[in-house]
Amino acid sequence: MQDLRGKVAFITGGASGIGLAMAKVFGREGMKVMLADIEAVALAAAVEELRGLQVRAEGVVADVTSRESLKGAALETIAKFGKVHLVCNNAGVGSGGPFGTVPPKDWAWVTDVNQLGVVYGMETFGPLIMSHGEGGHFVNTASMAGFLSPPGMEPYCATKFAVVAMSEGWAAQLAPHDIGVSVLCPGFVKTRIHESRRNRSADYGADQRPPDFDADLSSPVLTGMPTEPVAERVLEGVRDNDLYIFTHPELRPMVEARFERILAAFDKSAASPALAALPPRALPELNL
Repeated sequence: MQDLRGKVAFITGGASGIGLAMAKVFGREGMKVMLADIEAVALAAAVEELRGLQVRAEGVVADVTSRESLKGAALETIAKFGKVHLVCNNAGVGSGGPFGTVPPKDWAWVTDVNQLGVVYGMETFGPLIMSHGEGGHFVNTASMAGFLSPPGMEPYCATKFAVVAMSEGWAAQLAPHDIGVSVLCPGFVKTRIHESRRNRSADYGADQRPPDFDADLSSPVLTGMPTEPVAERVLEGVRDNDLYIFTHPELRPMVEARFERILAAFDKSAASPALAALPPRALPELNL
């Protein structure tokens, strides 16, 4: 997507953080913006802030863990703006803990928001973008936790690895429809993700984490990269149809070290006596 003027963006988790920053950047480029968020008060304030910046903006309360809620938000967007061209599946929450201590409801909550929320956004808006034939783009917010897995962050990392994997597959499937897919993988950004339990639905039961559970995350988050350059980088990625959008190039050595361990494991497999007697095998035909 090169010319964004007059086109429509839909952004989940849009009332704050990276979502609101993206809305400002896309609005500056002349896009109409529909913000979706579970926090009604923050959503209304964000819409007014955008309008003060001369952005044509609307808001809709939506829960990304509900396919029906996102369908309703999509209908509201079509009613307001007629079409959707750019969808940012950005809403996310965080949880983790020592092995064996993460409550089952936390696993469900993080999976439903971070992974299935992206699935629902893609499957809800994909057909709508295809229907107008003007092309479009998806930006799915993952994380560097989609490539690196620090101990104690397994629920969060599992969902972010999933978002990376799904985005890679969808990019190949949607390219023939002139629909791009990018996966945004930032490091620590100054957002409120360390406070994401404020939006935890009662459906996931009482929060069983201690009151100071997220305190260890607050420092790296609150001293992280500002949201504005992240949003500017997303704009670059959308215009260039980048599959991967990274914002913290200083983390490259950590990813390289992981890949080196993976390649070393392949080398060990190639030299394995257990596999030496097998006949050569052809590569499978995969569209990678």
